[in-house]
Amino acid sequence: MLELRPVCENCGKKLSNESNEAMICSFECTFCSHCVETILHNVCPNCGGGLEKRPHRPKEKLSKYPPVTQPYFNPINQAEFEPLLLRNKGIKPNER
Repeated sequence: MLELRPVCENCGKKLSNESNEAMICSFECTFCSHCVETILHNVCPNCGGGLEKRPHRPKEKLSKYPPVTQPYFNPINQAEFEPLLLRNKGIKPNER
């Protein structure tokens, strides 16, 4: 079950269940679409995988399966991320 993390790990932008800007990798690292497009270039800084739009949980399921409330905020270190980005930027996520 997805945690539906509440903020972008990089910039801290709030990403509610209703947000159309939340994007996740296969390990559920969570970023806003702005960071994915302009900084990460669709490369997860934690695993190197691609990022996809996070699905919404149906409203009737939120009370039984609420999103996590503890934010995971871990802004990327551009110098550490650069080698991973350069290795993966031109490769489709399903081919990495």
